[in-house]
Amino acid sequence: MSEFDFQKSTHSSGDAHGECVEVARNMPGTVAIRDSKDLDGPILRLAAEAWVEFAVYVGRG
Repeated sequence: MSEFDFQKSTHSSGDAHGECVEVARNMPGTVAIRDSKDLDGPILRLAAEAWVEFAVYVGRG
């Protein structure tokens, strides 16, 4: 069992075949990301600061 509490994006279509990631922000200082179609697959772990920088960059379009 993972220590991370993954959440799917509210923008996800709910389509099991769609492209979506899940993000967990319940561990202090860490953000974990995984492919929602491969729950047992690899988990990318980022420093919380790196996640914020990424989100700001993506938000700028």
